[in-house]
Amino acid sequence: MEEISKKANYCLNCKVKPCATKGCPLGNQIPQFIEQIKEKNYQKAYEILAETTVLQGVCGRICPHQKQCQGSCVRGIKGEPVTIGDLEALTFDLVNQGDSLLNCYAQEISQNKTNKKVAVIGGGPAGLTASAFLAKAGMKVTIYEKYDYLGGLLVHGIPEFRLPKEVVKKTVDRILRLGIEVKYNHQLGKNLFLEDLEAKYDAIFLSIGANQSVKMEVEGENLKGVFGGNELLEYNQHPDYKGKTVAVVGGGNVAMDCARTIKRLGAKEVKVIYRRAREQMPAEDKEVKEAMEEGIEFLFQNNIVKITGNDKVEEVELIKTKLVQKENDTRLVPVNIEGSNETKKIDYLVMALGSKVEPYVRKLGLATNKWGNIEVNEKYQTSNPKIYAGGDLAGVKGTVAWAAFSGREAAKRIAENLKND
Repeated sequence: MEEISKKANYCLNCKVKPCATKGCPLGNQIPQFIEQIKEKNYQKAYEILAETTVLQGVCGRICPHQKQCQGSCVRGIKGEPVTIGDLEALTFDLVNQGDSLLNCYAQEISQNKTNKKVAVIGGGPAGLTASAFLAKAGMKVTIYEKYDYLGGLLVHGIPEFRLPKEVVKKTVDRILRLGIEVKYNHQLGKNLFLEDLEAKYDAIFLSIGANQSVKMEVEGENLKGVFGGNELLEYNQHPDYKGKTVAVVGGGNVAMDCARTIKRLGAKEVKVIYRRAREQMPAEDKEVKEAMEEGIEFLFQNNIVKITGNDKVEEVELIKTKLVQKENDTRLVPVNIEGSNETKKIDYLVMALGSKVEPYVRKLGLATNKWGNIEVNEKYQTSNPKIYAGGDLAGVKGTVAWAAFSGREAAKRIAENLKND
C-alpha cells in the first residue's frame, strides 16, 4: 500500500491533464482515478477506469506508456513522469474480486436489457472489450474463439515475463461474469461461417486479428530455419536454440519479445537487426533497455540483402544504412550505403517486421483494402451493414490499447444501431 500511495502522491493533478486528453488512446480518466488512490479508495479508482476500459491489469503492464500517457505527463518535462501504468495495474490487482467489473456495470446492464443478440468473432483485446461494452449496453453476447482459451495475443503473443497469464485469466474471468457466452474451438471459414451467424444474430463483430508475419521478399527467405515472429510466439513451436546464434529482424515489441524469449530458451547469441537508428524503434524503450541488459546485441542501421545456406540458413548478408530526409517527407528514410556489405554466421533467422491478415479474409465477401484488411466506416461497419470489424483486422494502430478502443467504440455503434431498429 505504501508503494501505490507514493506513486499516486507524485501526481500533481494538473489542470491541463495531457496524460488523458493526449496520451491515452482509451481516454482513461487518469487524474481522477489517481485522486481516488490518494484517498485509498481503490474500488472507486477501479470504477473510474472501468468507464473506459476493461483491460486495466493488461494495459497497465504492457502499453507503451512512454509514448502514450506517461510521455504526455507534465512532471516528465523536468523529471520523471508519474508511473501511470503501474498505478493502473496496481488498482486492478488490489480490486481482485471476480465480480468487480459486474458490480460496476450491473445497473446499466439491468436498465439496458434487450433481446438483441450479437456474435463476437475472436477473443483478443478488441473482441473482449467489445463484448464487455455490448453486455453493458444490455446485449446478449456470444464470443466465438478458435482456441480453447480467450485472450488472443495477450496469451500467445506476449511472453509471461511481460504479461503474467494469471493477469489475463483474471481479466477474462471478470469480463465473462457479465453474462457473456463463449463457444470455443470455432474458427471462421472452417467450422464457423458468416452466413450462418447472420441468420442467428442481430449483429456480428469481427476481431480475429492479423497475425501472419510480413516477409522481406529477399533471396533465401524460404530456407529452413527462417521463421515468422508472430507464428513463433503464437504456436510456441521453437527449435532447439541451445548453443546457437539467432538473428531477429525488426524494431517493434514483437521483435523484442522474440529476441528475449529466444535468449531465455538457451541461445548462445541473439542479434536484433534494425535498418533504422535506435531512436526510430517503435518498441517501448524499456523493452529495448531490458533486452540489452539481458545480453542481446543490436545491429542498428543494418539492412538484410540476402540469406544464404545449403537448404538451411547459414549466413545473412547485411548492408549498412544512412538516414536521409527526402523532399516533402518529414521522416528519416534508411538508404543502403553501397559497398558496406558484410556477412554474419547464424543458425536461425526470425522475421518480426509486422503482421498482416490471413489470406482467407479476402474470401469472406467483405470489402478489403490493398493490404487485405477489412474496410470499415466511421461506425466500424463493413461493406455488410450487419457486420462490424475492429482491431488489427481492420487496420487499427497495432497496440492493445488501440485495439481495445476500436472494440469499445464499435460496441457503442452496434448498440445504438440495434436500439434504433
